[in-house]
Amino acid sequence: MTPHRATRRAALAGTLALLARPARPAGTLTVGLTPVFLDSDLALLRDLDAYLGQATGLAVRLMRRRTYQEITALLLAGQLDAAWICGYPFVQHAARLAVVAVPLHRGRPLYQSYLIVGSGHPARRLADLRGTTHAFSDPDSNSGFLVTRYLLASAGERPETFFARSFFTFGHRNVIRAVQAGLAEGGSVDGYVWEVMAEREPEFVAGTRVIARSDWHGFPPVACLAAHRRAPTVRALAEALLGMRDHPVGRAVLATLQLDGFVPAEPALYDSIARMSAVVRAQT
Repeated sequence: MTPHRATRRAALAGTLALLARPARPAGTLTVGLTPVFLDSDLALLRDLDAYLGQATGLAVRLMRRRTYQEITALLLAGQLDAAWICGYPFVQHAARLAVVAVPLHRGRPLYQSYLIVGSGHPARRLADLRGTTHAFSDPDSNSGFLVTRYLLASAGERPETFFARSFFTFGHRNVIRAVQAGLAEGGSVDGYVWEVMAEREPEFVAGTRVIARSDWHGFPPVACLAAHRRAPTVRALAEALLGMRDHPVGRAVLATLQLDGFVPAEPALYDSIARMSAVVRAQT
């Protein structure tokens, strides 16, 4: 057999072996990550994987997807033990989901949505953006879509009639990029992401400025299926998240994310998001 054929046969055998493995072997913790994540760099993912593995004693699989909808669908289908999602999909599926833990940012499990424009744009409020191009993050994002959609609905407006054009960037960093590059005159973005970028990479947000801040809402939660909240893997994950501040690798993850830690929370933390969602649904 030629070396080329041997290599191909070995590769095929490896692929078949992988396909033959169960999707979720015993002792594995599978966690979904969405664009709510501030960073996607390999060092952060490596540290998170290492910390969760050490803290839970389980093999860890971190699953990343481009949109909230993809991760939420996997979670609802039972393909994930838990996922770090947004408050908006959480309230949309509140009957089926439970909170595992919520991050603390600057000592509170809360954050805001920011309305941003290019640094040279004259707008001072949302009303000034009528007829402009607007960048949203994700259709299932609270800070990157729902808040602005709610404000427009409260005034009897819709994005498709208020803005000349709007589009989704599928990432809060991408909203900032779009506004900075002039692809959009305004954008709806996670205030936590904008603030952290302003501290860590000031040049990244230098071409933008904040013209409005929303009320405070529950920070995006780590959630699981309500029916699985007492499963051993979910309980192990909850303990790991709540103890992250007490572990050197956990502290490194928190430092990268500029979070203070994780705390337990009740679904009522997301009542303000549920109220906005109800207003938007009533308009459709």
